[in-house]
This record gives sequence, structure tokens and C-alpha cells, in this order.
Amino acid sequence: MQLNFKKVGEGDPLIILHGLFGSLDNWMTLAKKLGEHFEVFIIDARNHGQSPHSEDFNYDIMADDLYAFLMQNSIIDPVILGHSMGGKTAMQFAMNYPNQLSKLIVADIAPKSYPVHHTSILEGMLSLDLAVINTRKGADEQLSRFIDDFSTRQFLLKNLYWVEKDNLAWRFNLPVINDTIEIIGEGLENVEPFEKPTLFIRGEKSNYITKNDYSSIKNIFSNAEIRSMNTGHWLHAEKPSEFLEIVSSFLILN
Repeated sequence: MQLNFKKVGEGDPLIILHGLFGSLDNWMTLAKKLGEHFEVFIIDARNHGQSPHSEDFNYDIMADDLYAFLMQNSIIDPVILGHSMGGKTAMQFAMNYPNQLSKLIVADIAPKSYPVHHTSILEGMLSLDLAVINTRKGADEQLSRFIDDFSTRQFLLKNLYWVEKDNLAWRFNLPVINDTIEIIGEGLENVEPFEKPTLFIRGEKSNYITKNDYSSIKNIFSNAEIRSMNTGHWLHAEKPSEFLEIVSSFLILN
């Protein structure tokens, strides 16, 4: 599979993997900052953004996608940074291909299983009849019946695009994501210890990584540092300067 990507900057390679319902565009601003010192590749995961759609969707497959991407683009020993679903993909890649990366950065996700908690989001998006709804305002009004938070709705609506005039469609593969949402919440498979420098960044207002997870993280990632930010799950969007400072400090010192 040929994943869609954009490249920014020059230097040692750094790859950024977005989260569920996201796309590479969510990371463009930060990629430009990191591109002052690195050659940054931001990638659309399969079934997201402008990458191909597929019925197959799990972390082993996405780790294999990343390995193929490295081979296709002759990328050697990159730093890999992933947020949420992208963080789990990055962890799975590190365990499956430990000799294919130099450092690992995981933003607000642990290697454990999570209960499905996107039910209202999926119900809202599945309720949109895009054969009838032909404006973003109309889509937002429909989503608001299921999702109260305005910023969450705007994040999701960024994935709508015009197939042609008055014909909207989702860029992500909504049916497959809906069918595989329990798989996306599963803990990682083929767990092998990873000994290279690793940074976990958690949002203190998020429940994705709690202090109870520290020991299990370090059992797998023996050379892991865990840093906290006073944010929710979208730590890189809420406090981008602080996030960039933490990432840059880790990369300089390791």
C-alpha cells in the first residue's frame, strides 16, 4: 500500500503518525517547526486522509505499512512519533521491527486495551446522509445531536471533502472504522521488550495514561521516560509550544 505523505525540512528522519479520525494535516504546523532540524514525514494511515482504503485494519497491519513506507522511501533509523492510534502503531512497529528506528515518542496512549468510547461519535457520523446533507453547516447541525463538544465536531468535519459540487464525502473509511473499533482499542500484540530511547508524553487531564500504567509501560519499554503536560488528550494541539519543547529536549539529550 502506498501511503499518502508530505515531507518537510532536512536532517535526520522523523516520522509522525496521527490518531483515529485524524490525518497528516493535523500535524502540519508542528511538522514545520520540527522541520527546522529534521526531515519530517507526516503520513496518512490506511483508511484515513488520502491514503488507500482497505477492509484490513489493525496494528500489525499498520506497523507493516510503516515498514513498507520506510523501504519505499529509503528511510534509515528514523525517530517515530505517534499520537493515540498513531502511538499504538508506533509501539507495535517498535516491537515488530526494533532495528528499524532510532527513538520512539508516544503521545498520550499506553500499550493496554481501552474500552470502546467512540460510540456517540460513530453514531453521529453514521447518521449523516450525505446524499441529502450538502453543506458543512448541515453536517454540523446533525452531528450536534450526538456530539456536544464543538471542537470535536470541527475536528471530525475536517474530514469531509467535496467529491463534486454539492456532494460531500468522508475521507476516512467510516464503515471499516466502525466495524473494527474494538480492534483499535485492543492492547498490543506480539509484545517484545524495546530497549531504545523512548518518551511517553501524557495529558494530566486525559485518562489515556494514568500513573497506574507506568510500571506496565516500563516493563515493555525499558528505556522509557514519562513526561506529563497539563492538558487533555490533544496535548500537541492544546499546548504546541510546550509539546515541541518536550520533544526537542528528548531528541537532543538521547
